[in-house]
Amino acid sequence: MDQLWEFSVVAVAFWTILGFSVVALAVAIERAIAQWSFVTRARALGDTVTRCLSRGALEEGRSACERSPSPIADVFLVGYERLNRSKPEHVVTAVHRERLRVNQDLRARMWVLGTVGATAPFVGLFGTVVGIMKAMGQFHGEDEVKFAQVSGPISEALIVTAVGILVAVMSVVFFNFFSQRANRIATEMKLLTDEFLELLLDPPSDSQPSRGKRTADDEPSSKPRIKGDGDGTREAA
Repeated sequence: MDQLWEFSVVAVAFWTILGFSVVALAVAIERAIAQWSFVTRARALGDTVTRCLSRGALEEGRSACERSPSPIADVFLVGYERLNRSKPEHVVTAVHRERLRVNQDLRARMWVLGTVGATAPFVGLFGTVVGIMKAMGQFHGEDEVKFAQVSGPISEALIVTAVGILVAVMSVVFFNFFSQRANRIATEMKLLTDEFLELLLDPPSDSQPSRGKRTADDEPSSKPRIKGDGDGTREAA
């Protein structure tokens, strides 16, 4: 019964680590798909919206955001919806709040990679300790122990630790890679959002309707008035 329990513990530890590896790999693939070409699509949409705002085509820019699959389109749409309905500072707050929500989505499920990276070595070490205890428990005090008798079970037990370390390294590498990429995307979104707000709340003068030029007759004369002008009628009276 004890041997069965020890064997089951080692097996559970081994298969748990393999399960960790599958989960970590699945999360890494999902994050790669979510972040793939994110910056490229965001820049393309930002350029389109910037050109539209520069010439005063608000509806055209909004339509481009509604058609775009880029998550930053949701950030721009919040600005369009709040424009002329809220104070400028409230528009800025709403846009940045939506930007932070998109940033949080970019980091979704990354905690799984960190958890696997921190837990897998200890699970493997636990399985190895139990395996060594099993190998040593087969001998009694009077028995003569040869190295060949314990080397096999111990090496098999150490495999669990080796697999745990391998899975942990893989998870940590994925975690650092996607964290760094998420930080770069967050910086790019901040720059695009700031430029969007500048053009949305303070459009260039070229996009404003131009006033009709005043003619020379409409402008007040800058010629100094000469004393006596217009006094002829008064003198005649």
